[in-house]
Amino acid sequence: MHEETPEDTFFRELAGACALLRQAFARHVGLSPHRVQLLVRLRRDGETSHSDLRQALGIDGASVTRLVKEFESEGLVGRRLDPADNRYTLAALTPEGERAAIELERAHQVYQERLLGGVTPEYQEIALDVLRRVRANMTGQEPR
Repeated sequence: MHEETPEDTFFRELAGACALLRQAFARHVGLSPHRVQLLVRLRRDGETSHSDLRQALGIDGASVTRLVKEFESEGLVGRRLDPADNRYTLAALTPEGERAAIELERAHQVYQERLLGGVTPEYQEIALDVLRRVRANMTGQEPR
């Protein structure tokens, strides 16, 4: 068995934090990660095809349709055929869905602030710099 190097420790901790973060907010608000992503995506992009949602969320078409229909039954999303090509279905937030998405964004901001509690802006900048450098080393580009 080999001893863990500082690099091993860094990437283990980074991977662990990323894994927790992917699920943490959705769990905090009592929604699945895909439900959160779909609401946020529709708020940001406006009316969007099921096909584009499938690509953006990285899930299969049947799952997108199921999620959109669930939101539709809750009055948060409306659907219609794409007038430019009726083979595609478009989804958009209703006014109630827009309010829910705005509230979700507010809750996310508060949640992020809570997670960063006690982490000074200086430490946040150091962490961002490290992440940018790691990304640059992976892609062969200069850090931003």
